[in-house]
Amino acid sequence: MSTWQVNCLAHLKKIFAANSSWENYLKTNASERGQPRLHLAVCIEPYLSFMLDGKKTVESRFSSVRCSPFRKVSKDDVILLKKAGGPVVGLCRVEAAWFYELDPDTFNDIRRDFSQAICPDGPDFWRSREHASFATLLSI
Repeated sequence: MSTWQVNCLAHLKKIFAANSSWENYLKTNASERGQPRLHLAVCIEPYLSFMLDGKKTVESRFSSVRCSPFRKVSKDDVILLKKAGGPVVGLCRVEAAWFYELDPDTFNDIRRDFSQAICPDGPDFWRSREHASFATLLSI
């Protein structure tokens, strides 16, 4: 575990000491897997607010090259939600992770099956991702 993850985990445990569900999760997860795996997601609006409000239940990352978070995130990992150009404002736990090498059919399947949970903000969302080669979908 890197230094930033160790320091961040210690800080999270202090912050969530009064929140029994996160405190118990961090303790249980630490005993089962060593330490919770932490990831940082830099988020823009309106998606950050959608996640914090519980409206957005699947976070998606599309890329033209194989890069994080593709095959780097697992069930029960913790994701720190950072506002683009701002601080970390929340966190969430990964319920499930799906990874896709995209072709037009797979892309259309994702669009059909996950659109409501992803909460695209208009048609440009899908248009800007249609040439991606890889997709990571995280149920949060």
